[in-house]
Amino acid sequence: MCASASSNALLAKNVCAEQTSSISEQCSRGNLRGALAGSSASVDWRFITRLNVLYKPLELIDEKALSDAAPHKWYNQTLCQVNASVVRVGVVEGEYHWHKHDDDDEFFYVVEGKLLIDLEERVVELAPRQGFVVPKGVLHRTRAPQRTVILMFENAGIIPTGD
Repeated sequence: MCASASSNALLAKNVCAEQTSSISEQCSRGNLRGALAGSSASVDWRFITRLNVLYKPLELIDEKALSDAAPHKWYNQTLCQVNASVVRVGVVEGEYHWHKHDDDDEFFYVVEGKLLIDLEERVVELAPRQGFVVPKGVLHRTRAPQRTVILMFENAGIIPTGD
């Protein structure tokens, strides 16, 4: 591994560790609201969603280092903003809840693993290098039988947990 790749991996691990440490510290002091506000994490601790944009334009994004350092079984981090949309990396294992987005489409792309997208009348199975759009207003649930890394492309204003 070259020195810059090693540095990027270490930086990604430090970012994850700092964010997790900050949340844990605030929670141990009984400041759940502060922990959530500071991290943009979801209320359900099984599903960590960080809405802060981690990379600015012209910065190299090392998705692998970040996903390898993910501290939770279900972890989403906004990587960057492109116009009015964002790109998020998700490291997922298990199942999410049924939900829909009334005004926003979602695009899921599998980097590694297998993602199942449950729709009301069928299940879509995505393997690495496959993608799928869930149109706005469609009830869906994502699940992964094993550790899976995905990229999600969606409107920057979307509420990840659904409407």
